[in-house]
Amino acid sequence: MISINKKVVVDEQGKPIEVIIPWEDFREIEELLGLDLDEEALEDLKEAKRDRDGNHKDTYQDLNSI
Repeated sequence: MISINKKVVVDEQGKPIEVIIPWEDFREIEELLGLDLDEEALEDLKEAKRDRDGNHKDTYQDLNSI
């Protein structure tokens, strides 16, 4: 589980309005969410999902062969 070190910025009434996190924490969250992927990687993932949904097993490589 990820631990996030954060600083909460509040307004005059004490209501939270922003959060500041360390750059490395941000990058880890970005990677976990897949927000760091380029267009080619995103298209590959979409294609793989279409293959899974269509049960196209011939498009996959057996893990034992890797």
